[in-house]
Amino acid sequence: MGKSAKGFIPVMLTPFKNNGDIDYDILTQLTEIYLKAGSAGLFANCLSSEMFELEDEEKLQAVKHVIKVAGGAVPVVATGTFGGPISKQVEFVKKVSDTGADAVIIITSVLANEDEPDNLFNDRVFELLDKTGDIPLGFYECPVPYKRLLSPQQLVDFVATGRIIYHKDTCLDINQVKEKLKAGEANPAFGLYDAYMGHAVESLHAGAAGLSCIQGNFFPELIVWLCKNYADALLATEVNQVQHFLIDNMDVMHNVYPIVAKYWLSKRGLKISTITRRNVGVFYPAIRKQIESLYSNYDQLQNHIGIKNYL
Repeated sequence: MGKSAKGFIPVMLTPFKNNGDIDYDILTQLTEIYLKAGSAGLFANCLSSEMFELEDEEKLQAVKHVIKVAGGAVPVVATGTFGGPISKQVEFVKKVSDTGADAVIIITSVLANEDEPDNLFNDRVFELLDKTGDIPLGFYECPVPYKRLLSPQQLVDFVATGRIIYHKDTCLDINQVKEKLKAGEANPAFGLYDAYMGHAVESLHAGAAGLSCIQGNFFPELIVWLCKNYADALLATEVNQVQHFLIDNMDVMHNVYPIVAKYWLSKRGLKISTITRRNVGVFYPAIRKQIESLYSNYDQLQNHIGIKNYL
C-alpha cells in the first residue's frame, strides 16, 4: 500500500438483486472490471458498498468473495469498525482480518462521538491497536455518521506505531494533505489515498500514494490513467483536461450516489440493478438527463485520450 507506484483503489459498490440480496455474480464481474482497468487495490465494505446497511455476516461474506475473485492480484482492504465498545470493535476487526484482508480499516467517526475530544479518540485508537495484535490497519475519514478528520500530527503519531499502512483522506484541503503525507516518513509501507478529485493531480505530485474516489465507480480506467500519467510532461495538456473534467462533473456524480454509479455501469454494459439499501433520494429524470450528458462527454474524452473501455 506504499508509495512506490501511484495507484487507484476503488471504493467498491455492492450490487443487489431485485429481492435486495447481494448479487454475487455481478460482484464478481464488478471486481474483475476494477482489476482489468488496472486498479492497484480494492476497498471492499466501505460507504460506497453501503456497509452500514449490510448485516455483519453479509459484510464478511462480501469481503471474502472479493478476496477470492481478486486471487491475490492486488491488496484488498475492508472496514472493520462499526461503533460500540472498543471490545466489540476489536472483535469485528479480527473477523475481517480472518477473511484474508490485507488491512482492516478504522472508521474515524465511530471511535468517538462528534463532541468528544481528540485525546479521547486517540486513547481509543491506541487501545484498539493494542488489542488487535499485529493486524495491519488503516483509516477512513468517512462522512457517516459524521466526518471526523485526523490532524496531521495524529496521523504521524498513529503511523509511527508501524501498524497503519493505509489512509483514505477526505479533508478536501491540499495543504492538510501535504502535512499528512509527512506521516509516511515513519513507515515506508504507509500510503495516503486521496478521495477528493478537485486537487487530484496536485495531491499525486505532493506524494499521495494514489486516489480512492467515487469517480472510479464510473470510469476506473480514467483514474488509473491519471495515476500513471499525472507527471508525464508529454501528456500535460491531457492531464489538465482530465483534472478539469473531474472538477466540472463532480456534482452530478455525487447526486443520489450510488444509484447514479450503478445506472452508469448498466449503461456501459454491466447487468447491475440500481437497487440500493441506503436512502439516498430519488433518481429523478433531470438527474438521469445529467448522467446521459456526462456519458456523452466522457465518451469524447475517452476517445481523445485513447483509453480502453473495460466493460
